[in-house]
Amino acid sequence: MSTKPILIVGGGPAGLAAAHSLASVGQKSIIVEKEDALGGTPILSGYAKLVPSGEWAKDAIGGMVDRVTGNKLITVKTGTTVKEFSGKPGNFSVKYSEGKGNSVSSAVLCTGFTHFDSINKPEWGFGTYPDVVTTTQVEQMISSGQGVRRPSNGEKPKRVAILLCVGSRDRQIGREWCSKICCTVSANLAMEIREELPDCHVYVYYMDIRTFGLLETKYYWKSQEEFKVKYIKARIAEVTSDGDKVIVKGEDTLVKRPITIPFDMVVHAVGMDPNVDNMLLSSIFDVNLEPNGFIDRQNSYGGMGASSREGVFVAGSATGPETIDDSIAQGQAAAFSALAIANGQMAAAE
Repeated sequence: MSTKPILIVGGGPAGLAAAHSLASVGQKSIIVEKEDALGGTPILSGYAKLVPSGEWAKDAIGGMVDRVTGNKLITVKTGTTVKEFSGKPGNFSVKYSEGKGNSVSSAVLCTGFTHFDSINKPEWGFGTYPDVVTTTQVEQMISSGQGVRRPSNGEKPKRVAILLCVGSRDRQIGREWCSKICCTVSANLAMEIREELPDCHVYVYYMDIRTFGLLETKYYWKSQEEFKVKYIKARIAEVTSDGDKVIVKGEDTLVKRPITIPFDMVVHAVGMDPNVDNMLLSSIFDVNLEPNGFIDRQNSYGGMGASSREGVFVAGSATGPETIDDSIAQGQAAAFSALAIANGQMAAAE
């Protein structure tokens, strides 16, 4: 093993998996997390049940955090950022925001994503009407134990709309990419609402349904057939209010006619944006960004997770919209790519 630690930037699922994988083979690592706690978005944003495992985020990701913080081979720096990164593979120099520094053999960027801010889609009511919320806010309602309630009056909603592709596949606002997981998360959320509130009618407004891979049966069909969630293929024009109800106006694109339905709550299924710090990270680590602003990842034929800079690797949703399971797998793979570089440099020096 390399005597120098491997730097891991970001303490979410990918970063936690990378650190634990390295520790499992006796390699030291340093996790640098800008927030005051580990766990990344699933913990910091209060996610409820994860897709596709169905486990509560606080248990599944919390277990990953416990596994890392209890390991002597892993140094954790929370509330810290990397300010300078220089050198070459096997001998990089790092300086931190706390003023200290050290030498590392390689680095893995697991810096995640940013939720799309629905304020950038004002015609759909977020920020104007209190009962227009995001999927993240509904997850927080569920995970906190308070249950799904209308923010305006605290009452249980009797009719809820979930609007897909808010901040995804929308060229008009510069978000042309599919965020990959929103359809499945929304189907799961619809079932959770129906499970808690059996008398609540849940509608999902969609352009297309992309419950990719093996998730179609478990989420799309199950939500309809067992939980009676209603799906409407529609083009939404605007979300307004009559003072009590939130009203969704649009066109049913299957029957080609306008539809206007009042709801107690409207939920934006928000997409995944690049990390707001990516321009800064690109400058500090001298790595390229791809055209949409995510960290560019090289092809996988020669090794997993390579960035444009030798000795610096990238994993998870830092590279684009990604599932938690795949982020974990990529974190593990990138960690071993980083280890191979570190060991190769060590062998060359002997």
